[in-house]
Amino acid sequence: MAATDGDPGLFGPSSVTWQAHGDPMMWVAGVRALYLQALHPRAVRGVMQNSDFRRDAWGRLMRTAGFVGTTTYGTTEAAERAGARVRKIHRMLGATDPETGERYGVDEPALLLWVHCAEIGSYLHVLRRSGFPLTDAHADRYLAEHRHSARLVGLDPASVPGNRAELAAYFARVRPELEAGAEAHEVDDFLLRPPVRPLLVPARELLWRRVASLAYDSLPPYAHELYGRPAPPPATVTRRLRATGTLLRRVPARLRWQLPPKHILRAMARLGPAARPAPYKNGRQAAILDRPGEGAAD
Repeated sequence: MAATDGDPGLFGPSSVTWQAHGDPMMWVAGVRALYLQALHPRAVRGVMQNSDFRRDAWGRLMRTAGFVGTTTYGTTEAAERAGARVRKIHRMLGATDPETGERYGVDEPALLLWVHCAEIGSYLHVLRRSGFPLTDAHADRYLAEHRHSARLVGLDPASVPGNRAELAAYFARVRPELEAGAEAHEVDDFLLRPPVRPLLVPARELLWRRVASLAYDSLPPYAHELYGRPAPPPATVTRRLRATGTLLRRVPARLRWQLPPKHILRAMARLGPAARPAPYKNGRQAAILDRPGEGAAD
């Protein structure tokens, strides 16, 4: 495999992000992010009032995955184009508070910051808790790297948490603003029972509900309290995350990476085989978890 273009992109093969985002547990983490994001009333209202979530939830999830894949493994130009497209869409959208009648833009910095932190915090939490080798130093570096992705969606990088302590302080500060309103419960209901064709109902019950349940169970305790559904003990959730991570990581990476849109394979074609993401490149010596049931602070 010959390298044809030396542009390493926004993060590059030496970054923690490059290694981490090739892990299959990112899909569980993405669903966890949706659960967490829905607890901010203004943020979830912006989604529900500007998209047909129930009809296009899979498309929305795939567009988010495409954005993450492009900004992680694409060229710098491709990442900047993706960011510009997101910023343009956000500028055109607004939402209305049904109680006060207030009209606000979905690109308010506070809303963008919540979506960013819930997403990146979920990625980091699920990866670490499921056994992906990241030390505390790696985790801090990962968060610092994602000030780049925050800039792409319109945030001032200086305002974005760049380490675990800053992320924990952010979640503590925003916690009083969170609630599980009607929109959040609609997201919860959808994630548990997404509409599918009748022939796919058994697959939904066998596979999807397990993913959604695991993502929900990995949420912080305050999220379980707000949604009103308890979760198993943290140690049980951690064991399930580790078992799921172990199982999914046994699927050959080359096979997983064949799924469209093949961001990683294109990056390796551009940069050469040495750019292949691999957990060991972050260091085998990592203590994966500080204590059972813990990952990124949220």
